[in-house]
Amino acid sequence: MVAGIADAYASCTRVARAHYENFPVASWLLPRHMRPHVAALYAFARAADDFADEGDLPAGARVQLIDGWERRLFHAARSLDAPWPASPGEPRETPEIFIALRESIRALSLPVSHFEALLSAFRQDVTVTRYRTWDQMMQYCQRSANPVGRLVLRIAGYDNPNLDAASDAMCAALQLANFWQDLKIDFDRGRLYLPQDERERHGALERDLAEGNITVEWQRALSTAVARTRLLFDEGRCVCDGVRGRLRYELRATWLGGVRILDRLERVRFDVVRRRPTLGAGDALCIAPLVLAWRPTAAAS
Repeated sequence: MVAGIADAYASCTRVARAHYENFPVASWLLPRHMRPHVAALYAFARAADDFADEGDLPAGARVQLIDGWERRLFHAARSLDAPWPASPGEPRETPEIFIALRESIRALSLPVSHFEALLSAFRQDVTVTRYRTWDQMMQYCQRSANPVGRLVLRIAGYDNPNLDAASDAMCAALQLANFWQDLKIDFDRGRLYLPQDERERHGALERDLAEGNITVEWQRALSTAVARTRLLFDEGRCVCDGVRGRLRYELRATWLGGVRILDRLERVRFDVVRRRPTLGAGDALCIAPLVLAWRPTAAAS
């Protein structure tokens, strides 16, 4: 690997390892040849997600940052010219991110449309703060979560509709688990992902959440949402068995981590205000033997 490109991937890897997630990112569980490409994908998406969450900037300025990120994406996909330096508001690693991303797109023929879909979801995070129905929220997940799974599969060399469908379900489930985990954090940023019809069905009121109260009504609404999320995890589980080698261990650990967050939510009775569920080093020790003891689903057997 050319020195400049290797340095760019190393910068992306540092970004990936510096951020907490519920699941491993470009970890040692991945096949070695995949790690730099997954790190580049993560660094690209992490920065764009941060733009959407930049609360000190007005909405228009945040959208402009995402628009600029998209222009960089198109430039990287179509040109061999060096990326221009980071603009105000962009991370200092910006040039390295796009050097690495350009190499990954070129070497692996990654669909640029998946990166575009991610950026459209981040724009939506700025402009849309409520969802009326579960279907509307799932349409959002189709762009905010599913492209990541499909890109990981392409990086691994898979282009299979059945794997894509299972990956979509698992990625949507991971996204939703994070929504329920971060319910109060997102609410304080002005967003509420639990659909309005679900809240109304159970009588969950925004004013209670604003006051830091997870009422019985909120518990019921979140219990229903978690149950639906578990169904998506079940639907997507077979992707962990439809791939070969070390990737299956990465996907198993990711799946188990997401389900563990749902377990924690139920354990604290969904009171994410007083005790937000997280995963730590101790959880990794618990998950490791479960990865090894994993029983493949019938669909993948």
